[in-house]
Amino acid sequence: MKNLKTALVTGGTGAIGKAIAKYFAEKPGFEVIIPARNETKARQTVAGLIRITGNENISYLITDLSRKADIKAAADNWQYPLHVLINVAGATPRRREETAEGIEMQWATNVLGYFWMMKFFTPHLKKALQARIVNVASYWAGDLNPDDPEFIKRHYNNNTAYRQSKQANRMLTVAFAERLKPFNITVNACHPGDVRSTLSNNLGFGGHETPEQGADTPEWLATSPEVKGITGKYFEHRHLTTCPFGQNKEQVEKLFELCESY
Repeated sequence: MKNLKTALVTGGTGAIGKAIAKYFAEKPGFEVIIPARNETKARQTVAGLIRITGNENISYLITDLSRKADIKAAADNWQYPLHVLINVAGATPRRREETAEGIEMQWATNVLGYFWMMKFFTPHLKKALQARIVNVASYWAGDLNPDDPEFIKRHYNNNTAYRQSKQANRMLTVAFAERLKPFNITVNACHPGDVRSTLSNNLGFGGHETPEQGADTPEWLATSPEVKGITGKYFEHRHLTTCPFGQNKEQVEKLFELCESY
């Protein structure tokens, strides 16, 4: 098992995440680990992937990705190099919800969850010598308000909260890319495609692409030699796309410091 490369895929019980996990399970030389908070769903997902791919090296890790303590504990207990981290997990509750720590759910899961995964798993990514992080973001991004990220003063709207979170994902990609570049860890973000999922349905969008189509760009960024050494960028359908959010270095650093404060 330790001779294998490891891919850690958050959101692996969802439509796009499961397709990405399947891709890595079918790729020779990889083991796949899926962090999830629902053990029944995680067990069923893993069993299904093992049955479909024939790869026995697929497992789950019970972790609530909206909770800092859970992610830190998972990282503290991790004992081997991490070669690929793909952040996919997201929440889009239609009404404002809070975590047990009192943090607005979308901000906690979609933004802080990505932040904490990158932060706490950095030591294990360093051990892989050449690791890659892929943050699944979206072209549907904007509305970030760093003075009211949790919709305490603003009226909560799950679409606005989602757009804010995806803008933040793209900005944090730049922040971590700068910090991790000396360690040969690349960090890139992408729009996965328009896939029908629980998340897209909650936003009222539906979707016209298959999970496999949605997984294509994240998979490509995680494994293709074409993007080796490229970091801090944003891609749509495998194409490098200018991201205005990541170009404002002052705002990127302000966001990083805000996330660090939680």
